[in-house]
Amino acid sequence: MKQAIQILGMTCQGCRKGVEEKLATMAGVSKVSVSLEQASAEFETKEILDVASISAVLGEKYTVDNLNENSSTPPADSKWKQLRPLFLIFGYVIAGSFLLSRGQDIAVFMQYFMGLFYIVFSFFKLLDYRGFPASFQQYDPIAKRLPVYGWVYPFIETVLGLAFLLSWQVELALWITVFILGSTTLGVVQQLRKKSSIQCACLGTVLNLPMTEATLVENTIMLGMAFAMLLG
Repeated sequence: MKQAIQILGMTCQGCRKGVEEKLATMAGVSKVSVSLEQASAEFETKEILDVASISAVLGEKYTVDNLNENSSTPPADSKWKQLRPLFLIFGYVIAGSFLLSRGQDIAVFMQYFMGLFYIVFSFFKLLDYRGFPASFQQYDPIAKRLPVYGWVYPFIETVLGLAFLLSWQVELALWITVFILGSTTLGVVQQLRKKSSIQCACLGTVLNLPMTEATLVENTIMLGMAFAMLLG
């Protein structure tokens, strides 16, 4: 019989090949086919394998769900539970920006917000620096055409964060923000239209965040602040 599973956490063809090889070692499994783009795997098996057994073979890096109709369906809020780290980080960034800009106008708040946003998000990208570029290339148009861009992107965010926090070359930092986040946002929109099940690299690859509308909202907030400051 055939079994189909969803596998979140694959960031490159090397991951795909590794997952394929590990699944093939499981007893009773044959004809394994793994798709990086669809974040899924399909294989022939003598009996339906439970998710826990598959997860044990693949390791903690990957999140496994069954796609078979006769399997248990994950709870509807599982996606939002996965996004909990993103919401927590946004909360801390907002709180920090409010404390730093207390008593000053909204433009100062936005500047601090953008600075803290970039510093925190670049930190998480650098935690798995080797894994980030491959994940980023899945949806960012520039990184797809220029792979080196994925390798330098975390450092671009770090410099932009410091520029906003130190009030250094703020206008230039705003224009760079419009360019790089505008490009990324276009890529996110394309992936959401395709309904692709891929990992969001906004917080690197250490945290396994799915690509959802929340990623689009996150980028839109930053772009909105950048335009507001440029026009203001």
